[in-house]
Formats: sequence, structure tokens, C-alpha cells
Amino acid sequence: MTNQKTISKPILFDGVGLHTGCEVHLEICPAPENHGIKFQRTDLEHQPIIPASVDFVSDTLRSTTIEKNSIKIITIEHLMSALYALGINNVLIKINGPEVPILDGSAKHYVDGIMKAGTDIQNAEVQYLSLNKSFNYADPDSGS
Repeated sequence: MTNQKTISKPILFDGVGLHTGCEVHLEICPAPENHGIKFQRTDLEHQPIIPASVDFVSDTLRSTTIEKNSIKIITIEHLMSALYALGINNVLIKINGPEVPILDGSAKHYVDGIMKAGTDIQNAEVQYLSLNKSFNYADPDSGS
């Protein structure tokens, strides 16, 4: 049995978006069991939330973009890889702009920040999706 995990305390990052050039402030906050990983655009009215789910991926050209109701978060892949590598399942990521800061271009600063903040093991078990057969996908427009 593997239990869900969150961070022990909020973590702050400031930087510039690689593609937008926008200065951005990002705060990763602990979240309760079964919350998942979600982004909240604090710069917009009603502070909309976008789950970090394949269902909301709208673009993967040069970066990964999630989008809901025409609201976007761009370049989420480095932060997402840090969360995955450290087994973090539940956080709310508050961001005051359209793009996650690039920092040094890797996941290192995100990993370091999470490790410094610490993690909390939660009581709920991680739910895994099991595929019973392989599948292939090809995009004829992009050649991928």
C-alpha cells in the first residue's frame, strides 16, 4: 500500500516564464487527501483552478499547457516532474500569471524546495490506473 503525500509547508518561487517573459510568483501549498495537483490563477477574477490532468492538456508544442475555460497555465512540465519524482499527490499551486517560472531550466530548484519544506504522508491510499493492453498514438499533423 502506498499512501498519498503532500508538502509540509508552503514553498515560494519567483522567476520569469520562458515563453511569455512574464515575472511570476508561484506558491506551492499543502492540500488535503484526494485533492490532486491543481493550479490556481490568483491574478484573475474568481481565481480559477485548473487540475493538472491529461483531460486539460491543450498544447504540447515546446512546453506542456493545461487549459480550462480559455484560462491557461504554460510550461508545467518541470514542476510536475519534481512533484512526481518526490511522490507528491496533493498540492495547490497558486500562480499570478500564465506561465510557471523556468528557474534554471530544470526541475532541480523545485525538488530542492520540496525537500527543504518536507513532506507529509497522508492516510488515503494512492489509486493507480492499470492498463491491460498497450496502445500507440500518432499525430499525422505534427508527425509525432
